[in-house]
Amino acid sequence: MSKKQHSNPTNLQVLFEDNHLIVINKRPGDIVQGDKTGDTPLSEVVKEYIKVKYHKPGNVYLGVVHRLDRPTSGIVLFARTSKALPRLNKLFAEKEAKKTYWAIVKTMPKQEDKLIHWLKRNPKQNKSYAYIKEVPDSKKAILSYRILKELNRYFLLEIDLETGRHHQIRSQLAAIGSPIKGDLKYGFDRSNTDGSIHLHARKLHFQHPVKKVPLTITASPPQDPIWDACT
Repeated sequence: MSKKQHSNPTNLQVLFEDNHLIVINKRPGDIVQGDKTGDTPLSEVVKEYIKVKYHKPGNVYLGVVHRLDRPTSGIVLFARTSKALPRLNKLFAEKEAKKTYWAIVKTMPKQEDKLIHWLKRNPKQNKSYAYIKEVPDSKKAILSYRILKELNRYFLLEIDLETGRHHQIRSQLAAIGSPIKGDLKYGFDRSNTDGSIHLHARKLHFQHPVKKVPLTITASPPQDPIWDACT
């Protein structure tokens, strides 16, 4: 994916926007915030989109509420005002924002289950290791999954996160022998051609930080033969 693609606001898929927040369906390969690659982050693309659409002079305010891994697709929420950002941060910190993911795996030991691990992050490898018992510097990680659909050679899982740890879904599914399709880092046997993994932030449910009304936002997965078979 070229830098030109990353920095073109016309490629944005906006799922929801008002004066206080904007929700984007992130494509795999996009980075949410700037990193050492120097690629244009999604946050800057969204700023440019707002600047052009609303004819805003000068700098555009945009607050990053949460992130998605680069190879992952799906819902990313940004705050458009300094009033909304701390309120959204509080919702996420207090686990009042409910996040549902879809994942494609090859093998699945159970129809549904609740996974509890302790994750220890290795910053040098940018990887988290899952343990069944607490180890030094580990954090408790909890998710629930169920098989939503059986595909030709894969399973579609729906995952509800109770905690939000680094690479949590990737690490926990790998720990039970079910790495996500394309996720070489966590043990899948081959990569996807575009460098993506089949993990998608499907749904986000939260209370609007200013209007105090419930919002549920759903994002379509990227177009490819396997995702297309899921919807």
